[in-house]
Formats: sequence, C-alpha cells, structure tokens
Amino acid sequence: MKVVILAGGMGTRITEETEARPKPLVEIGGYPILWHIMKIYSHYGFNEFIICCGYKGYAIKDYFHNFYLHNTDVTFDLSQNEVTYHHSACEPWKVTLVDTGLSTMTGGRIKQIQPYVGEETFMLTYGDGVGNIDIHELVQFHKKNGRLATLTAVQPHGRFGAIEMDAGNLVASFQEKPAGDGAWINAGFFVLEPGIFDYIKDGDSTIWERAPLENLAKDQQLDAYNHTDFWRPMDTLRDKIELEKYWNSDNAPWKIWEK
Repeated sequence: MKVVILAGGMGTRITEETEARPKPLVEIGGYPILWHIMKIYSHYGFNEFIICCGYKGYAIKDYFHNFYLHNTDVTFDLSQNEVTYHHSACEPWKVTLVDTGLSTMTGGRIKQIQPYVGEETFMLTYGDGVGNIDIHELVQFHKKNGRLATLTAVQPHGRFGAIEMDAGNLVASFQEKPAGDGAWINAGFFVLEPGIFDYIKDGDSTIWERAPLENLAKDQQLDAYNHTDFWRPMDTLRDKIELEKYWNSDNAPWKIWEK
C-alpha cells in the first residue's frame, strides 16, 4: 500500500524555518520531520511513498537524491575520482516526488497523484505531524468498516496553562497543559479508496478538508479512527522546540522504530 504525503505548503506560521527550506525538511533532532513521518510508516512495513511537492520542492528532491551520501560514511579519492561508501544506513524506501504546484490546494495536490496510486487503497498524511498511531490497527479499522475514507481523529492538548479562580481571584487550581475542549480534530493519517478522487471536483483550487471531506461525510463514506495517545503537529516554532525537547530527552513517543 502506497503512502502519500502532502509536502507542498509554504509553512507561513513557521517562517523562521521555512524561508530557507520547505516545512517538511525542518529538522527535529537533526532529521527532517518528513523523515520522522516516513520512519513511522516504514516501521509497519509501508515503504513506498508519493510526496506531493510544491514550495521549494527542489530541496526535497535534492534531499532524496543525496540521501545515501548524507547518511553514510564516505571516502573521496580525488586523485582517482572515486567514491567509497562505508557503513551504509540506507532505508528500504521507494520515493516518488511529484511537483503539484506552488499554489495548489491540498485537494488539488491529491488529485494530481491519482495516476501514481491507480485503483489501489492508499494512505495519506500531512508532512508536518507525528504520532504513535498504530498503522496496522488503522488499516484494519478501515477495511472492516468498508467506507471510502478513514481519518485519524485526536483530542489535542491545550496550548496554554489553565487556572481556576474563586470569587476573590484566589487560584483554586492550576493545570499546565490541559486537554482541549473535548473536540476531536483531523490529524491526517488517512486510509483512502480510489473512489475519493470523484469527490475532488474543482481542480487545483480544491481544499481537501472542505467540500471533499464534507461530502464524504454527508454520503456516510467517512470514518474516524480515534487515537487517544501521542500526536503533535509542527505548526509553529514553539511546536518545533517542543518536539526537539521530546527527541533530545530520548523519550520521543512517535519514535516507534528500532533504529
């Protein structure tokens, strides 16, 4: 089963990082967040990826073109014009990079990769969110229910601490990072049938999260797989710093792979 990753957005809320590179190449612990996402899927045996490129897509192409060089020891014999690689650390990945346009919306990007997935069930996620989702359980849930689309739903933590005060403004309780308001949100990590392409009708201007998902829900063709454990997006510099703290403490919940 192929995994499609949306990696074409401009990352306008984290411009401190995205002026120089696309958001999926912003690093967590020295590795692009795109690499972290791919490692999650690869842990479950899904190693064929289609990446929807857009903003600074050439940088993503360069990253994979030089992936082997950057992830192994190497000796350059300049006199002989020879290169010797040592201690290979390559991944079992097949990666197709598709230029889906600079200003194309999410639905338009998905529509453009239709020829690459054909008539097979495929997975889809955003190139800026990580979690310890059980991908095998997610796929089984999707197959059991037999609908066109399944998304992973999460209840995000609040971004700010909460205080409870009495009438005299005496703090009665304090919670550093409480859960949100109880609402479930779309965290990506979709499993999709090729029939979803029929719901993308406005070309490059189609926003996947609007009419396509709304109409799939209206037609009772959209399921939610509830994930109650770790998930975090990297929307802002604050998010990046928080993910870095997890990684540097050797306690990153999304690191489910061995090496």
